Amino acid sequence: MAPKKKTSTMIWVRKSQQLENISLLDCSPLIPELPQSSDSASKSQPQPATKEHTLSKQDWSQLPEELLHIISENLEDCFDVIHARSVCHPWRSIFPFPSCLLRTSYSLPSFAKFPRKSKGFCTLEKFPMFFFRVRAPAVAGGLPSEFFVGGINQDKSEDHMQMQLPSSLQCSVKVKIPGSNLTLISILDTQILPLGYQYKIIGWDPDSLATSFRGVAFLPLNKDGGKEFVVLIGYSHDLLVLRSSEMRWMRLERTSRADCKHIVTFRGKFYAVFINGDVFVIDPYSLEATPLMPSERLTSQNYLVPSGNDELFMVERIIVRGSVIQFCKLACRVSRLDEETGEWIVVTELGDRVLLIGQPGNSSCATKELPDGCGVTGNSMLFTNEIFNETYSYKYGVDTGNSEDDLNFWRSSRETSVTILNTSPMVALRFALEKP
Repeated sequence: MAPKKKTSTMIWVRKSQQLENISLLDCSPLIPELPQSSDSASKSQPQPATKEHTLSKQDWSQLPEELLHIISENLEDCFDVIHARSVCHPWRSIFPFPSCLLRTSYSLPSFAKFPRKSKGFCTLEKFPMFFFRVRAPAVAGGLPSEFFVGGINQDKSEDHMQMQLPSSLQCSVKVKIPGSNLTLISILDTQILPLGYQYKIIGWDPDSLATSFRGVAFLPLNKDGGKEFVVLIGYSHDLLVLRSSEMRWMRLERTSRADCKHIVTFRGKFYAVFINGDVFVIDPYSLEATPLMPSERLTSQNYLVPSGNDELFMVERIIVRGSVIQFCKLACRVSRLDEETGEWIVVTELGDRVLLIGQPGNSSCATKELPDGCGVTGNSMLFTNEIFNETYSYKYGVDTGNSEDDLNFWRSSRETSVTILNTSPMVALRFALEKP
């Protein structure tokens, strides 16, 4: 079934919008003390408090090249480069747009009518994903606080490309929140943590019931320094694979009889989980599929969550048969993969990690850089695609007050409630402290 074209109205959350006569970038931390002439020294004397100091774009554009070189050497990350590019037009030519923020696209044969041959092509896109925390003025308890999870786009609007707007519109995130107006968020007021890269096929939503598409994964084949790759998708009760050397879709044999749920990559291999709980590891070179089942099978919904190249976790959300399902009250078991033995080892702690489960892709984030009281803590899990748009962080050994609940599982902690404001294309979350 071909994908249905969507026409929903999206809200662009742009990174910052400053007034023309305000310095768009504070360079003082980046610039060492330089000898001052008598003229510049006189200009730096204290001025009356009523006089406001501003620098126009023309002033910034006239900085000497030596100073710009010093600035470029002191930019800590890609978002510092974004700040620098927003100062004035000459700086945009000096500081290239960060390559790590660019999206890479691949044109692939269409799979819409598989196993019949389809006309046309589809687009596979690689994009960087980030965890955004909106910095807010301190309040009692430090909550509520807002977070965004997803990718970013370079703003290519006409006003921006012609530099008619004196604003830092180099990057934007797309958010649609019901009942909200256009929101402008400055990245100067946002803490940003990288979550690695994700892949998607443009126009195909793995959560949509209108199609049989259930996710995509990509792996490069670094054979002899070449640029070959393999793509794996879940589609129409099958796993389909494409080699760049052949550019055609094939059915992957000898896997689960159930439908694919989602696919991830970890340390150069594909890992696919199916709706019946089956998990398979797939070698990208031989395309052989090997089952990876837990020692004790549970009736559960299974999720695979890579933590960079360090660990691959499996989260089993246990379903109790014959009872009304309340997702926020379901217990979970968490295991990590032992690659040497091919076994899943049950774990009771995750260190400073928080596992993020849901669209635009399962991921893991280190919380050591996040402030206390922001709502996100380490050694926890968060489901970002709950049906009723409300959830809680999962932690190990939570006492529910029910003596029948086994403490040797992960359960939702009622300390902080999480409202899911939006799930696509950007996940928007609001954390609030629960009243005792």
